[in-house]
Amino acid sequence: MGMADLGNRLYTGESSFDFVGRRKLWFLIALVCVALSAVLLVKPGLNFGIEFEGGSQFRVTGSTDQQAAREAVDSVLPGAVPEVTQVGGDGVRVQTETVSTAELDEIRQALATGLDVPLEDVTSSTVGPSWGQDVTNQALLALVIFFVLVSVIMALYFRTWTMALASMVALVHDLVITAGVYALIGFEVTPATVIGFLTILGYSLYDTVVVFDKVRENTTEAFDRRDRTFAQAANLAVNQTVVRSVNTTVVALLPVAAILFIGDLLLGAGTLRDISLALFVGTLVGAYSSIFVATPLLVVLRSREAGVRALDAAARERSAAVGSSGATAAGSTAADGAHGGTA
Repeated sequence: MGMADLGNRLYTGESSFDFVGRRKLWFLIALVCVALSAVLLVKPGLNFGIEFEGGSQFRVTGSTDQQAAREAVDSVLPGAVPEVTQVGGDGVRVQTETVSTAELDEIRQALATGLDVPLEDVTSSTVGPSWGQDVTNQALLALVIFFVLVSVIMALYFRTWTMALASMVALVHDLVITAGVYALIGFEVTPATVIGFLTILGYSLYDTVVVFDKVRENTTEAFDRRDRTFAQAANLAVNQTVVRSVNTTVVALLPVAAILFIGDLLLGAGTLRDISLALFVGTLVGAYSSIFVATPLLVVLRSREAGVRALDAAARERSAAVGSSGATAAGSTAADGAHGGTA
């Protein structure tokens, strides 16, 4: 069975996966992942870049000898633990704590000598801690504004706070797990990382809105016809959109994976890994949350509403009546057959 055939069967209801009915399992998986990510954010914690913490940075062109770069810095600052990464195929980046102007010049000279490159191929810059704190505050402000605007827009678009709340929980789930993976791997958090976080939050939100739009369509029909419970209508919506979500996620992951694995690991383009890791992990987690977290949580949030309880009761009564009439019809047919056999 191909994906197209499977998608058609899921859309028409011929085949169905019980996403909503198994929500306790999905919630447990999500809670475990979030809890582990929270622990990782405490220890070892995020590795913030120079833009956030401040410090001095040196860029060497013409050599990729990272050990020689560390030894050069140690010759000027004994005991220092510089952050040394390869940049492109012919350079390294060295980051240290903030140093004086004299030490800046000494380290440049030591790097030029140790890596055997001309002095003009070693550039330096310093970021003050106050500027780094300002970048951190602006990044946090951007996230807060994003969440507030999204909450308002979702509530207005779907005309219910429950869909907005479920979407926000899914977004927090995506953000925490992505940050936890960053802490686990130890990649440096840069402004590009923040851009990546905002991008994957937007992607996850887009995927959730598509599912919720189908949920609204199906539940509206269920309220009119009284033939499905709210959970059944919502589960059908997830089944109808799951193939699309999987296909979209795979297509989105292909170029990101190329940047992350080929660009960074094979070509040495280390500057791209900050944003590509956030996009790769966030896209995967966002697809999971839109299917397994957002809609099941929406069902839980709305299950206590009087209108939803009335719909569920009416749908169950109708299902029971249909089952009873079917059983009666089957019994009558069997009886007629018995009488006919006797005659």
